[in-house]
Amino acid sequence: MSARAPLRAFLIDDEPLALKRLARLLEATGRVEIVGRATDPVEGLAAVAAQPPDVVFLDINMPGLSGFQVVERVPPGPMVVFTTAHDEHAVRAFEVNALDYLLKPIEAARLDRALDRVAARRTAPGADDIREALRRLAEDLRATRFLDHLAARTRERVRLIPVEEVTHVLAKDRATYAVTPSAQHMLDVTLTELERRLDPAQFLRINRGILVNVGWVAELHADPGGHLAVRLKDVPRTELTVSRDRVRALKERLGL
Repeated sequence: MSARAPLRAFLIDDEPLALKRLARLLEATGRVEIVGRATDPVEGLAAVAAQPPDVVFLDINMPGLSGFQVVERVPPGPMVVFTTAHDEHAVRAFEVNALDYLLKPIEAARLDRALDRVAARRTAPGADDIREALRRLAEDLRATRFLDHLAARTRERVRLIPVEEVTHVLAKDRATYAVTPSAQHMLDVTLTELERRLDPAQFLRINRGILVNVGWVAELHADPGGHLAVRLKDVPRTELTVSRDRVRALKERLGL
């Protein structure tokens, strides 16, 4: 294959918006031919096995099959670039194993560097050794399955917020915020991503836009509209409405 031939890429991510954004970024580079995409990891795996691409861009946390399980089933040949919302400890594990990753939200400059590495590895001897490194990486990351902090980013710094201090996580105005008793902190990940990465024994979705830390729930009561609401232990006694389809799960979690 010519050095100038575009990389043939297949994209797998269960979130349609994330998949669409990645495809747009890749197409903008002019270096990649997207040969397929899938939101279902099982369907994506079947397509990759039928017509192996040069590289698979693969989300880690997906229902049905995780990214690691997909990798274990991918036939020899395609390289893998993970897309992930893992915290910094997981990112370091990627780097130690000399693998590529893209931390969501994906930046164009970082994507370009990843393509440089994939292109170099495509022609490098021993490229198939990536499969063994992926297995080691999977073992490393299983020990850090759930986040113990959330990263709130500004232009100047990254503030790490222990999850125990977060009363709830809120999605509003196309952004996600970690709420503590003293402030709201904008995050770089979606509520759906956080729902997968936070310990489900600690954080529970109570409506479309809120994950609540059950350790901060002080009481349940009916709000003026007749809906169930939780009142938190913070000073203002914040009230959060529980959607009807989440009432049963919340009561079970609280042992009611």
